[in-house]
Amino acid sequence: MMEHRKIRGNGIDIHVAIQGPSDGPIVLLLHGFPTLWYSWRHQIPGLAALGYRAVAPDLRGYGDSDAPQEISSYTCFNIVGDLIAVISALTEEKVFVVGHDWGALIAWYLCLFRPDKVKALVNLSVPFSFRPTDPSVKPLDGLRKFYGDDFYMYRFQEVGEIEAEFSEVGVERVMRTILTYRTHCPLIMPRDKSFWGPKDESIPLPSWLTEDDVAYYVSKFQEKGFTGAVNFYRNFDRNNELLGPWVGCKIQVPTKFVIGDQDLVYFMPGVKEYIHGPKFKEDVPLLEEPVVVVEGAAHFINQEKPQEILQLIVDFISKF
Repeated sequence: MMEHRKIRGNGIDIHVAIQGPSDGPIVLLLHGFPTLWYSWRHQIPGLAALGYRAVAPDLRGYGDSDAPQEISSYTCFNIVGDLIAVISALTEEKVFVVGHDWGALIAWYLCLFRPDKVKALVNLSVPFSFRPTDPSVKPLDGLRKFYGDDFYMYRFQEVGEIEAEFSEVGVERVMRTILTYRTHCPLIMPRDKSFWGPKDESIPLPSWLTEDDVAYYVSKFQEKGFTGAVNFYRNFDRNNELLGPWVGCKIQVPTKFVIGDQDLVYFMPGVKEYIHGPKFKEDVPLLEEPVVVVEGAAHFINQEKPQEILQLIVDFISKF
């Protein structure tokens, strides 16, 4: 049976879903935007059945975890601090870590800051291309110059305005639109709200996403709102400033990286060259090559290809 509990640590209560034997090796599963622990609903029982203890938190600001009000409470340090609290509450041993989207980015930082806590890493969709660079550089400026003012990460900096737009469009339509988005183009969200389509136009679901799945996501975001989730993006530039001490540092953890060949991240400028060129291996010396590119998979790969991702996770972590 899956257990749900709150873990107090790093100043907040963190909700976690747990399944698997109490003495099993822990696999920490980190979700991205705009999902929850629930995005790992297929892998959790699969890992548990194989003797692992799957632990999937709602990251701060999401779901049933606390959502501090201050934007400054959502830096990479705050979020990694939450994860250290979860790990420390459950075990004194190293854990396996699996991340997707923002969860992948946070997993990179967890391995950068506290490699002593991580046995091995499987990351999905987001490579280590957002590694620490010159602290004076503002990554959002570069993304804005390339994609324009309507690029979603830049729009998310509009405190209050983007939340109001989500409210006007409706949580269900926001979730359906983003979860079913399947093009090579980045999320561009014009202020005329045309991105969301006509309100009377239905958005059909793909085979991997059910009405019950959408209903769960909608219920939690209706309760919590989107502010905590978008606050992650509002610390994008700040994170780069804070990461100054780690410029030039490498990820010294055994790593597997997986991405879908239809993932919009795969088509961002320089990502393919980074993933398949020498730089990725230089930054992550223990990266297992080759990188896995899953045919026919888009961004929400752990939900779209659940059994394939479960098998890739298990095949890798079983080596350690």
